[in-house]
Amino acid sequence: MSIPNRHSAAFGKRIEFYVVGLMLKEGLDVYLPLVDDDAIDAVVKRPDGRFVEVQIKARSKDAMFGHGALFAALTHEVRGNYWFVFYSERMDTIWIMSSNEFIANSHQNKTGNNAGKRTLWFNGKNTKEKTEHVKPQFRKFVATNFDRILFEDPDA
Repeated sequence: MSIPNRHSAAFGKRIEFYVVGLMLKEGLDVYLPLVDDDAIDAVVKRPDGRFVEVQIKARSKDAMFGHGALFAALTHEVRGNYWFVFYSERMDTIWIMSSNEFIANSHQNKTGNNAGKRTLWFNGKNTKEKTEHVKPQFRKFVATNFDRILFEDPDA
């Protein structure tokens, strides 16, 4: 296997560990499942003793311009006690959404190969300046820490 293929294939796992590292650095109690067959990348024990499930999704800095925070073809049904952490490497931005917020803010594809799957596009672009920015409706989900996961009820 060549280095470029290894790089792209392992990107998601590297970013999962990066985000988990940020969580640990903040003092969160994070547990990692040995297998990821239920869309759970991490389990976090909150200060109240409750455990919440976390799914981490990432976009590479090498994504096509304008797609720096495009998360597409995601399969998801509403789940209780569940958080998404989205990370754009190029924008160096994290968004945190509950399962309900993800469903409310994503678009469900009606036709094509990805019919029934969901798409969420956090960024807009300025082609003149060649920059990407967070769309205004998604600014409220931008996170500089993991307090939402620790203290908010994902099912509210």
